[in-house]
Amino acid sequence: MPRIIHLLICVCFAACTTVPKLPAIHPSEKRMGGSELYAKAASMNWKSRDSVVVKEILAGNWPSFLGRLQPVSVTIRDSITGRELKATFYVMPDYLSVGFDRSGSDWARVCITPMAAQRIADSLHCFLPTRKMVDDIYKAATLKLEPMPLFANRDSTPVMWQHHLIIEGQRKLRGGLIAGIKKDVVISFRIITDKRPNRVAIYGWHKPDGTPIQPLYTGHVNWYVDYSHGIRLVYRKIRIGRKWVDYTDVLQHPVWRHFLCDEPVCNFFRYPY
Repeated sequence: MPRIIHLLICVCFAACTTVPKLPAIHPSEKRMGGSELYAKAASMNWKSRDSVVVKEILAGNWPSFLGRLQPVSVTIRDSITGRELKATFYVMPDYLSVGFDRSGSDWARVCITPMAAQRIADSLHCFLPTRKMVDDIYKAATLKLEPMPLFANRDSTPVMWQHHLIIEGQRKLRGGLIAGIKKDVVISFRIITDKRPNRVAIYGWHKPDGTPIQPLYTGHVNWYVDYSHGIRLVYRKIRIGRKWVDYTDVLQHPVWRHFLCDEPVCNFFRYPY
């Protein structure tokens, strides 16, 4: 009997700690590679570029390694009880990309508006990170690269492609959770409190000493995108102990919200589209 109980406990623990996976989507044989995407989008405006990227991602045309979500563990202390609490959220190991990584690798990171990013996130049961989460992802990253700023034609599609190639030159085929290569499009209550309509919040691009180049910023209109913007998707269920809790419930909890958010108010969950 004790052996059976032990086995049941092990099975239960394994089930509770299983790493979540993104929904399985089987793309067609004729997939657009990253280089083809950027050649096609070279002269497009932001709406057309968004449209192509969303269509490709929702058709399953993204590199398979992005589906291998990476755990990021966070710890807080309950100010009332003094207890130490732990949680884990799961993130894409790299920024959202289009293309394939098998049978002739041809993929590329994409720069899109928060509206397009939110459509994709909703379809994949994910959400966009907060400022605190971006910091925690950087701390947990196994591969931290030096930011590589560019200065001319920042919002042009060819520069987006060029920046991807620069990052790949730095990465040198190394894998794992990567950080330091992009500013993140994030969710923030400043979107609600900013008196200017239609904002996007960006943050991050950490230097090797851990300080971000980009403070939390809502100065851009939401259709503005440049080469430095990246989309890191986070699985929408957060593991707290043995519970799986939706991120919206975590952000509204008086204690648990500190796992994900370091702003005074954490009531902005998603971008409208």
